[in-house]
Amino acid sequence: MKKLLIATVVGALSTTMLFAATDAFAQASGTTAKAKPKAPAPKRRLIKRKTPAVAKVDPVPDGSVRWSCDEGLSFMLKGDMKRDQIVTVHWGEKNYNLPREQTTTGADRFHDAASGMDLVVIPTKAMLFSDKDSSRLADECKTPEMAQGAPAPTQSNELNKTN
Repeated sequence: MKKLLIATVVGALSTTMLFAATDAFAQASGTTAKAKPKAPAPKRRLIKRKTPAVAKVDPVPDGSVRWSCDEGLSFMLKGDMKRDQIVTVHWGEKNYNLPREQTTTGADRFHDAASGMDLVVIPTKAMLFSDKDSSRLADECKTPEMAQGAPAPTQSNELNKTN
């Protein structure tokens, strides 16, 4: 019987403490909210935003030659591929300075690792590649003279004339 009486008293105390703790918690959180009044919202100033800057567009270099490609594409090339070590390719409204790279195939290759642009010229056509996404940007590119049957103005073709 004593055990039953003790269990009843413990249960009653537990239930009472449960309700008392809940009420005390509700009062404590209520007084805390009242103790801290909300700060007034900061005044907002209207800030005029600048219009987004237009992407930089490089002008086509003077003395450039248009190379017309398949699918209506074209690029402008400034420089003499027969002798210059760096040529400028104007592609996508941007100029790329491409240094010459030595090849064993006789093709003229101009490649800039920083921009990823790669121009390969063989006697019948030129191709423009991008290393960034491993894609061919333009193919079957020719000057107006090449379209009439002349070979590409490459260093290897110039060497063949002198031999």
